[in-house]
Amino acid sequence: MKFGFIGTGSMGSNLVQAFVQSYAMQPDHIIVSNRTRDKAERLALDCPGIHVADHNLETARKADCIFLCVKPGDFRHVLDEIQDVVRPDQYVISITSPVMIRDLEEHLEGKIAKVIPSICHAALSGNSLLIPGTRFSDEDTQWLYQLFSCISEPLYIDEAHTRAASDLASCGPAFLANILEQWTRAAVKVTGLPEETAVSLVEQMVIGTGKLLSENGFTLQSLQDRVAVPGGITREGLHLLNDAFTPCFTRLFQLTHMKFSEDLHKVQQSFQRAEKKL
Repeated sequence: MKFGFIGTGSMGSNLVQAFVQSYAMQPDHIIVSNRTRDKAERLALDCPGIHVADHNLETARKADCIFLCVKPGDFRHVLDEIQDVVRPDQYVISITSPVMIRDLEEHLEGKIAKVIPSICHAALSGNSLLIPGTRFSDEDTQWLYQLFSCISEPLYIDEAHTRAASDLASCGPAFLANILEQWTRAAVKVTGLPEETAVSLVEQMVIGTGKLLSENGFTLQSLQDRVAVPGGITREGLHLLNDAFTPCFTRLFQLTHMKFSEDLHKVQQSFQRAEKKL
């Protein structure tokens, strides 16, 4: 099977490299194209054997499975480029959350699915969020699950939950890294702990915590209960964090959903403008 990737930005490149690293795809079975050719060529240097197409049309024609890894604002243009060459037997997988499956199925002949990936796939970890379209058979859905099992723990979700699930699985690593960075800075500022020591302590703590959750049977709640004895320092800290983070995370979901709604509206407008021109 030939795999085509239209868009080799951060997430598109991350997907290609993860699939190659996991041996789920052979480089000489991958075709890539990008608005800025230099980015595609850099990816080909990292994964020797990848073919860099001259344009998106070439990628769509030659691939059996097309990954659309483009920003919401560029999506309409890409669809206009490839819609005449996409075949009913091709898989078309979008990783752009505010582009709805119903719109893709209206404009493309292929078997459509939406998959929200994560930077964690670079470590062959994390969840990939799978949303098969109406043209996916049970066999197609199983194939999609097996493909992403090579680089992640796939999870089927309802398209209506795309934003919330993406906040946790896809945006989550950046949010968590930011919280840990602020925690580290506070330790340095308040206590005078050397920065390199604080960073090392936090990094190793995160690695260990991940192993406790994934390998030692702990849950988020049982881990807190195990560490925080009644009346102890950890319990006092948890009281503070509950008071501080509850409104913060509520606001975070409100903010991301607001941005998602704006992006969704812009994408819908781009489809409507294109239809008026026809």
